[in-house]
Amino acid sequence: MQQAINRIQPYEVVAPLVDNIRSHHFRSLSFDLIYGLPNQDRHTMKETLRKVNALRPDRIACYNYAHLPQRFTSQRAIDRLALPSPEEKLLLQQMISHTLQDAGYLYIGMDHYVLPEDELARALQEGRLQRNFQGYSLHMADDLLGLGVSAISQIGDFYLQNERGLEAYYQLVDSGRMPFTRGCKVNSEDKLRRHIIMSLISELRLDIGDCNRQFGIDFSTRFQRELAALAPLARDGLLEITPEEVAVSHRGRPFLRNICMPFDAYLNAPGDGRSPPRFSATL
Repeated sequence: MQQAINRIQPYEVVAPLVDNIRSHHFRSLSFDLIYGLPNQDRHTMKETLRKVNALRPDRIACYNYAHLPQRFTSQRAIDRLALPSPEEKLLLQQMISHTLQDAGYLYIGMDHYVLPEDELARALQEGRLQRNFQGYSLHMADDLLGLGVSAISQIGDFYLQNERGLEAYYQLVDSGRMPFTRGCKVNSEDKLRRHIIMSLISELRLDIGDCNRQFGIDFSTRFQRELAALAPLARDGLLEITPEEVAVSHRGRPFLRNICMPFDAYLNAPGDGRSPPRFSATL
């Protein structure tokens, strides 16, 4: 599998690095795991999880592989026929979730698992958990500066992305210019929808009364179309919708992205005036 994606990093390389990190008393160690890779199945995932549990990182993020060869040229070498089906990927996701929770990890939200003594676990229990586009956090910074190729910054009301090409990025930096190549300014509608999505992702619920007071709206009227889109998910037991709140069920946690998608005003908006932008599938 690692050969298929040209990312060779065997356990014999990772384990000594983890030991080195622990010997230097880093406060927290996080692993990123990817499922849905070519030639990946339940047998290889079982072995991967066994080794991950042996190394016992404090935090684990599990991501669905996004196959977008039209955007990332390096992915064109990957045989799409070797990729697991959506049904198989869902089984892999469920296997990861059950295995990690059986091993003592807490599922705190979208893709993320942490040990009970981790700061993020305590923040979730105390209602302090936050999330930005980098992941879950204890605090929301007023500004977030992204460093490096393609990094995203949030400064004031602006989102800014750095140059995505390595050579062009260094040309901008070496010439003393900021490496931003695109961005946008959020408006009042963006802030409203950001509040809704972040509440669902961080707290697994949206307090409708609080939302109405903060933004001076009637939620049920303003988001009638979005609530209609969520109705089938509610019938499947993935969330509960009442006049007071929208609450994600335990069963609905793996589908947080799908639950939030109706509130994303840009998801199906044209990207170049001709066709909508392409995004990775949720499964």
